[in-house]
Amino acid sequence: MRTGSDSPRRGRWIDHWEPEDETFWREKGARIAGRNLLFSVISEHIGFSIWTLWSVLVLFMGPEYGIDAAGKFFLVGMATLVGAFARVPYTFAVARFGGRNWTVIAASLLLVPGIAAYVVMEPGTSYTTFMLVALLTGVGGGNFASSMTNINAFYPLRRKGWALGLNAGGGNVGVPVIQLVALAVIATAGAGQPRVLLAIYLPLVVVAAVCAWLFMDNLSVMQNDTGAARESVRDRHTWIMSFLYVGTFGSFIGYSFAFGLVLQNQFDRTPLQAASLTFIGPLLGSLIRPLGGSLADRYGGARITLWNFAGMAAATVVIILASVQESLPVFLGGFIVLFVLTGVGNGSTYKMIPGIYHAKALALGLTGEDAARYGRRLSGAAIGLIGAVGAVGGLGINLAFRQSFLSTGTGISAFTAFLVFYGLCFAVTWAVYLRRPAATGRRTAAPGTVSGDRADAADERPTYARV
Repeated sequence: MRTGSDSPRRGRWIDHWEPEDETFWREKGARIAGRNLLFSVISEHIGFSIWTLWSVLVLFMGPEYGIDAAGKFFLVGMATLVGAFARVPYTFAVARFGGRNWTVIAASLLLVPGIAAYVVMEPGTSYTTFMLVALLTGVGGGNFASSMTNINAFYPLRRKGWALGLNAGGGNVGVPVIQLVALAVIATAGAGQPRVLLAIYLPLVVVAAVCAWLFMDNLSVMQNDTGAARESVRDRHTWIMSFLYVGTFGSFIGYSFAFGLVLQNQFDRTPLQAASLTFIGPLLGSLIRPLGGSLADRYGGARITLWNFAGMAAATVVIILASVQESLPVFLGGFIVLFVLTGVGNGSTYKMIPGIYHAKALALGLTGEDAARYGRRLSGAAIGLIGAVGAVGGLGINLAFRQSFLSTGTGISAFTAFLVFYGLCFAVTWAVYLRRPAATGRRTAAPGTVSGDRADAADERPTYARV
């Protein structure tokens, strides 16, 4: 490993990295990867908190701000949208600048929306100003893509589900944590003191940037491969997984932004009452995400994802019935279960991504390190796009709630649309990754591989792939 002055490049650079080599991994790789994972989680955690900042700040915005429920849903929805688009350039920035270097930059950028919100957060500020500042928080959404791309390169295929699940889960916890901090601020300082929340988080941004600078590393083996990017865009599995990730992560981030507003407007909860409940679902959904990755490592991401969508549909039915009956306890129970399942699905879908491209490599006749390199190359390029499209699902959820409350005064219409979408996700997962092909005399693939003959390779579907 070359670091500091020993390297032709400035900063901490690792020139030799072979995580699939078990000896290398045992003697050196696991320790280095674990250290980078820890500080990646810290930075991504703060990034998620800043990205979802306005889902909390709207709870401080009483009647004196002059913004109705539809306006608040639109405000948080736009923050979601920018965060989604930011994920694409953030993905490629890791290879351009180095994982450690870009984590420092990305963490430092969080100061911009935090300081801007501190300046404008008071009654009398125009809605346009609030919207522009909310858009700035999108940089926090980009942190997820760069962090996942970076950690994906550090870990061997057999550990990616666990590592990516832990990395994402630790980052996702930033959502309920900022909601808990907001609850404490409202309970102690009052609903009219949003700047107290911001004063707590701005120093944490600095801590995250400094820790990344001191303790993380850059991998020389990571390079921006425009050919891989083009190939991943043309590959149908990139778009199929983007669709499925809309169902899992799009649901998680969309509900995280909207939950407090739904409680306020559908069940007439006060800001303090809403804040005391909103953190529960995102917290459990975040903590369970590594379990989703581990289950996918053991049983196959496609199988876990399939039944997870079935569970999400069932939970949504409970939420719709509770909404009709105006039962807050049943509504909360169904919503919390739905949050937990979004977390499991987030872990299992992200496990599928490197597995799919590794399976494609095997279908092309590649083996060993060549297959692993091919899988890393395409999955690294695809992760940013899949993460971006998935995050757009959060915008869709907030816009659906906005229209539902404008039209009917409740979220029932929106939840009905989500139910239909989860059914489509279930069908796509089964049809593409688990459906047994019609008998054609061709050899059937074993679990964990794509079918062995060239005809199956051309089909490019990892039949029964335990991805």
